[in-house]
Amino acid sequence: QVQLAELGGGSVQAGGSLTLSCTASEFVFDDSAMAWYRQAPGDECELVSRISSDGPIYYTPSVRGRFTISQDNGQNTVYLQMNSLKPEDTAVYYCAADLGTIVARTSYCGGEDYFAGWGQGTQVTVSS
Repeated sequence: QVQLAELGGGSVQAGGSLTLSCTASEFVFDDSAMAWYRQAPGDECELVSRISSDGPIYYTPSVRGRFTISQDNGQNTVYLQMNSLKPEDTAVYYCAADLGTIVARTSYCGGEDYFAGWGQGTQVTVSS
């Protein structure tokens, strides 16, 4: 399992911005896609965005035009720039390295099937 460390969560008002970062313990971008998931209390773990070396970037419809995923191969880091945040974006955000299968939803963030590793999660709270 690859180790992933997230930074950048916090509390903002609606309309504000946050940037999340996720640094991997080793270079994984050739073998794995990097993704951001989120899970709010009582909800499933939802794929927010995904970037891979050989495929298109994915955004869940509710964040398109507001969130931007990017990666820095030299730093083994993937970013999620979140703009125009809304209260419904409030959740724990998790970074994940997947093994090529796109998992849109799962019961919880952190399962081993289809994934090479997960971060510990970072809280994002958006107030109205």
